[in-house]
Amino acid sequence: MEISAAGRLEVRITAADVGKRVSVRRLIEPGVTGGGFTDTIGVLTSWDNGVVLITRKDGESVRIPESALVAGKVVPSAPARRRGPAASYEELARVASRAWRPVESERLGDWELRAAAGFTRRANSVLPLGDPGLPLDDALTAVRRWYGARGLPAYVQAATGAEGTQELLCAELERRGWVREVTAEVWTGALAPVADRAGGTGVALSRRADEAWLARYQRKGVSDVALRVLHSGPSVWFATVPGADAPAAIGRCVVDGRWASFAAVEVDPARRRQGLATAVMAALAGRALEEGASAAWLQVEEDNAGARTLYAGMGFAAHHAYHHYRAPEEPDGPERD
Repeated sequence: MEISAAGRLEVRITAADVGKRVSVRRLIEPGVTGGGFTDTIGVLTSWDNGVVLITRKDGESVRIPESALVAGKVVPSAPARRRGPAASYEELARVASRAWRPVESERLGDWELRAAAGFTRRANSVLPLGDPGLPLDDALTAVRRWYGARGLPAYVQAATGAEGTQELLCAELERRGWVREVTAEVWTGALAPVADRAGGTGVALSRRADEAWLARYQRKGVSDVALRVLHSGPSVWFATVPGADAPAAIGRCVVDGRWASFAAVEVDPARRRQGLATAVMAALAGRALEEGASAAWLQVEEDNAGARTLYAGMGFAAHHAYHHYRAPEEPDGPERD
């Protein structure tokens, strides 16, 4: 916290600091003598009508009455990772988008509107990397119209927690009633240590997701559109560990320049804790190294404790979080789903 020369805590932020990363200390119960304090670090996303709004790296917004502030200061942007590959948010967002392509897309300024008949939010949401070329309200109206014409709910994918992420956009969406439905984290790590974990388990690699692979994939009844998304990307590989009725384990990897992405790593519940997920990732990582990749990324949901433990053990660590915001219902009725 900021302390003056006289030893007093001071609030050294103002509304002019909106958009900057700040650290503040506030009273837990304003007006209560002897009350406790709590600290918040995040991006100052607004300061209006006596209320300070700070968006933390996990995307949660904290509203603080101005009267509760005890101290505050601007702090440096979130530090770059000290191990593993360095990468900007925009670089990772573009790589991730190329690894999971929609069937249809259209530009709105620097925003990309993506659709794939509703197969996953990532392929059916706006990726806003820059200026839409319109005032925000007009851009969001255009977004809703575009998805409505396709019978789809309108989603915007926005990120928090790293330098260059979109805390201000997240706050503006929430202010307009857009609802955050799903949050996931993007983790990064070095590729070679993953390949070094290769064991004796036989892993078959293929360019196509065959019927056996799809039998283990958690999304049943995969459509032709879903298959197009699954096979999209610069250099796509599918891994399979054979099993009795269905594969014991599967995985997907997309190689894109220096990056390799891992997804759809799934294991037969009866075969868990046998190192199959590690074997799948190691085999895919080995192939990605052969194609010239050196860094890896993957995404994991906040409540998937098992996956988080596995990936941390392989040297991965969180880079940023991203969120899907769904448009509020129109006043004259619900959106088509």
